[in-house]
Amino acid sequence: MAINKISDTTLRGLKATATTHNGKGRIDDGGGLYLLLAVKGGGRAWRLDYTINGKRKTISLGKYPETTLKVARDFAEQARKEVAAGIDPSESRKASKATQRAELAAEKREASGLPSIDSFEYVAREWYESRVSGWSESHAGRTLAYLEKDLFPWLDKLPIAEIRAPALLECLRRVEDRGATETANRLREQSGQIWRYAIATGRAERDIAADLRGALKPHEGKNYSHIKDPKQLGQLLRDIEGYTGSPMVKTALRLLPLLFTRPGEFRAARWADIDLDAREWRYVAPKTGADHIVPLSSQAVSYLTELRPLTGNGEYVFGVRAGARPLSEGTINQALKGLGYSADMIQPHGFRHTAATMLAEMGWNTEAIDRQLAHKEAGVKGVYQKAQYLDERRKMMQAWSDHVDTLRAGATVIPIKAA
Repeated sequence: MAINKISDTTLRGLKATATTHNGKGRIDDGGGLYLLLAVKGGGRAWRLDYTINGKRKTISLGKYPETTLKVARDFAEQARKEVAAGIDPSESRKASKATQRAELAAEKREASGLPSIDSFEYVAREWYESRVSGWSESHAGRTLAYLEKDLFPWLDKLPIAEIRAPALLECLRRVEDRGATETANRLREQSGQIWRYAIATGRAERDIAADLRGALKPHEGKNYSHIKDPKQLGQLLRDIEGYTGSPMVKTALRLLPLLFTRPGEFRAARWADIDLDAREWRYVAPKTGADHIVPLSSQAVSYLTELRPLTGNGEYVFGVRAGARPLSEGTINQALKGLGYSADMIQPHGFRHTAATMLAEMGWNTEAIDRQLAHKEAGVKGVYQKAQYLDERRKMMQAWSDHVDTLRAGATVIPIKAA
């Protein structure tokens, strides 16, 4: 196919008002390139016809004389090479323009002092916003505070794909050096989630936080104050029955020993996640990210049924401000303190220790207890993990509630091993 059929002399000889040449509205240069003599909006413009994947397509190569004959031919030749390589020039140009727009937006963000969309801070905040709706208020606040205090000051504007493991480790070491080993290890876990999110959204290729496993000092678990003596637990349960404060808080005090979930998860319980007919509470545990099922004993269902007329119109089971926000972290602590139980005697988290210890003494399967505590098992997917030992856990939770009733009544308890 002949190309380069147009001469500069021909183009210079065109009258400004001419809309045809040799009876045609265009001048062909060959190879699909031609000059339209009249285009919408006035003027003349270069076009290139090409065929790809069996479809005839046309792209614009610019207006004449702003785009000269030589430049138009160069554009056309590049487009023909792309077609030969199986690339659609039209799509290629769209991608190029999108890249240019992204680069321009990045320049504007940088000029305004904002992090670029590929920076660690931008990706981290985007990850945070994608997760925060499923978290309790306190967990969300802590997570953002960790990022803003311990990572953003050093990693904020760095492209996340270019950050290497030693740079992240240096940040975590700073946290570790001030004695906050739990925070340091938690930050490493959160960093892994951020990098995996970056991989999923095309802004990183690998999770560098995974390279830091074992690089930090292990955190020694906090021993929350808890009750070990069944008689002392029975007295606390009787004192709860005598609580004269808010009915909602009293219900919370009654339920926490029965359900023994993490206090933050307990306070953030939503009515939408609770099925009283199925006697189940299903939610995603923020600490592990795994789905979790809490079987509800008949006693728990009764307490929730009594509470529903008070808070059922709101989002949260233990809601304040018309159910728009969950009960604060300090409310249950203060209620226990008001009953005469200081933090060195019992903390809300301590009910987990109490229940786990006494259930084990009653002979229940320790693995079923562990699953009910929502401890995440390495390598086990959440969909499978949430249902592990579920039938046994239903029986266990009912037996535990019955045991709590017995302790509250002050009867002599004869430990009966689980069948």
